[in-house]
Amino acid sequence: MKEEIIIAGFGGQGVLSMGKILAYSGLMDDKEVTWMPSYGPEQRGGTANVTVILADSKISSPILDQYDIVVALNQQSLDKFAPKVKPGGTLIFDTNGIHNRPNREDIKIYPIDAMEATLEIGNSKAYNMVVMGALLQAMDYKLPMENVIKGLKKSLPERHHKLIPLNEKAIEKGASLI
Repeated sequence: MKEEIIIAGFGGQGVLSMGKILAYSGLMDDKEVTWMPSYGPEQRGGTANVTVILADSKISSPILDQYDIVVALNQQSLDKFAPKVKPGGTLIFDTNGIHNRPNREDIKIYPIDAMEATLEIGNSKAYNMVVMGALLQAMDYKLPMENVIKGLKKSLPERHHKLIPLNEKAIEKGASLI
């Protein structure tokens, strides 16, 4: 088993946090993991992406040209990374602000409205966890939810642990979008 994933969007959308939670979750499931963030000097509004590889065996390099799964949270990321989904792979994108939708027929494409889903659960700050739920549902390798929650606890400062039930609800909502 090997899943090669990139999550891309603007800084402030929780891209790097999603990658970190995914990586921690994989570690807690005894998988080999790489986590490679890439971002500009801006904290919010600049571009950000993170590559995560989960595997049963050693990972030779964290640098990839193609991905099993691409998650794109804005048009720029969609334009850049949609062509890099391997044939038979998966593309997940947030429909908000997307003007040019992908039209590849050799991959699975899941448009999601993550912002609408956050409004349904009553907290727009859970946006990245809605997206995370969609990603977890679309992955061939199914991470156990208890490991995802452990990954959340490891990633979030302790003062935010009270938000874990909300995040879990957001993950479930996101999974229902796939």
